[in-house]
Amino acid sequence: MTTNEEKRVPLYTETPTIPHSVNLGTPLSSLNLNWREKELPERERTKHVHRLHPYLGKYIPQLVEVFLRKFFRSGQTILDPFCGSGTTLVQANELGINAIGTDVSAFNVMLCRVKTASYDIGKVRKEALSILERVKKTPQNTYRQMGLWEAEQAEALFVDTKDPYLKDWFAPQSLNELLTYGRLIETEGYEYKELLQVILSRSARSARLTTHFDLDFPKKPQTEPYWCYKHSRECKPTVDAYKFLHRYTLDTIKRVEEFDKLHTHASVKAIHGDSREVEFPQIDGVITSPPYVGLIDYHEQHTYAYHLLGLQDHRELEIGAANRGSSKKAQESYQMGIAQVFSNIYKSLNPNGYVIIVANDKHNLYGKIANLSGFRVEAILERHVNRRTGRRSGEYFESIFVWRKT
Repeated sequence: MTTNEEKRVPLYTETPTIPHSVNLGTPLSSLNLNWREKELPERERTKHVHRLHPYLGKYIPQLVEVFLRKFFRSGQTILDPFCGSGTTLVQANELGINAIGTDVSAFNVMLCRVKTASYDIGKVRKEALSILERVKKTPQNTYRQMGLWEAEQAEALFVDTKDPYLKDWFAPQSLNELLTYGRLIETEGYEYKELLQVILSRSARSARLTTHFDLDFPKKPQTEPYWCYKHSRECKPTVDAYKFLHRYTLDTIKRVEEFDKLHTHASVKAIHGDSREVEFPQIDGVITSPPYVGLIDYHEQHTYAYHLLGLQDHRELEIGAANRGSSKKAQESYQMGIAQVFSNIYKSLNPNGYVIIVANDKHNLYGKIANLSGFRVEAILERHVNRRTGRRSGEYFESIFVWRKT
């Protein structure tokens, strides 16, 4: 019996792979995926729409590009059953490969649709700048120079909300600007509503009452000045959201314009659903990075968007959510959940199709997952990941599993 250790592919090159040089004939053993900052700078890892909105737990587009070029060709259809922020879908479209993505997170699916949509760039610019100007001209913005809570004195000018989360996590001025922006999206007949909602969500993330160094998972609202570890000085909580709406409007326009030059006519479909149950059409392969057991609560990281946009919250369907831990019981539950996803995919996969899975398998769970779902492990590549910035910076290794049908 062949073990997973015997499937590991030795790498014979010390030069990191140039993604666009890979093709169907490139040997797996020639791939070196250990890119350092000088070979793959941050601006390339977050090019065009890949940084349309912050998202924890996504893999870099160059990794996806390598395996799209190695195993698939234009006109084929690939699936990402954990599509997250849409990295696989965006990169597939660049190469003319049709893509389907599914996710239990309504926010993730909306973000995927926004990133991969075809736009009239002139209309994007017109709508995004128009709504921004409307918010700027609303009467309540004359109170921008007030202190954090002084604006409450002008509550008659503010858009009302009964949501306690929003009232707790945003200063009155910030909340009013965000709610005004959201109300305009719904009432003014904009064509690109979801694009504007992504701008709104991104702005809300930055406008929350939290410290500058803890935007990922803040535990409680920060209402007093604090010592900021990011800036090495005393900082104050954010009072208004308009500056973020302005900044991210301009950035969004630029990024959508950049991707428009690369966008192809390949189809993209993002489905809000549980990949254990979705009925998939015939596909030629899979490229995905499933959630890691006990690491991230994917709904929680965008909880502000769910409250602000009124999205459906199905966090109970997350596989491997952080709040369930990584105990032996949690690992077994994770194995069964991921295996159910790939068992479901098995029925729709072309007999010659490849399944590419990127995972930090420190608990050695994926050998059993392959067996449970009917796949054989054809190869395993190791990749050294160097987190370069932020409080989560550090190093670890992740595995790239290459599966085929048994």
